[in-house]
Amino acid sequence: MGNFGAKIDKFLDIFIDADGYKTVLEGLGNTLKIAVLGLVIGIIIGTLIATVRVIPKYKLLPRILNSICSFYVAFFRGTPMVVQLLLSYYVALPLMGINLPSVSVAVVVFGLNSGAYISEIMRGGILSVDPGQMEGGRAMGLTFGKTMTAIVIPQAVKNILPTLGNEFITLIKETSVVSFVGALDLYVAFNRIGSNSYEFMVPYLVMAVIYIILVLIISGLVKVMERSLRKSDRSH
Repeated sequence: MGNFGAKIDKFLDIFIDADGYKTVLEGLGNTLKIAVLGLVIGIIIGTLIATVRVIPKYKLLPRILNSICSFYVAFFRGTPMVVQLLLSYYVALPLMGINLPSVSVAVVVFGLNSGAYISEIMRGGILSVDPGQMEGGRAMGLTFGKTMTAIVIPQAVKNILPTLGNEFITLIKETSVVSFVGALDLYVAFNRIGSNSYEFMVPYLVMAVIYIILVLIISGLVKVMERSLRKSDRSH
């Protein structure tokens, strides 16, 4: 027990006295930035891809777009996130002559990766909506696109909200791989504290607790949103 107390003292020396908490706060900020912006980008891309994939394929253009979307989804779902990061940061961007900060690259890659998964989630949500909703919108004179954006997609989002919450949680946890491109996140922040104190037990325990707290907060917010949507449905 005394040995564990000494480990805690070492951790506090670096965390408080040596301003390690500043690194942790910066890492936490980057973790949330990557996950939140990645989710937003993913929702936009995923919704567009899902819409393309449910469009009737009577004409050539929808078939071509569907093939492109299928390849996109297969690539990002078929390769690990860390491989996508490495390819983007060390191969694709240098070949194009583009220089971006590692956190910005992580945001883009997480968004592209999330878009592939959310496209399948959103497609399932769209297909779960009663087909009569689409028929009703078209009968009212709305175009296919207007019916999707005004009637079908909002209902689909309600159906898939818990799954979107799970996707956000997954993004939060996967941000630990951004260390491969030199970005500062929670893992890197606590790893630095461990390296400076030559003691990793307490930093890693605290890091795990922070991740758990983040997941609990996200889960709680999703439940609140679900209850709010159910109340809204009942009031209508």
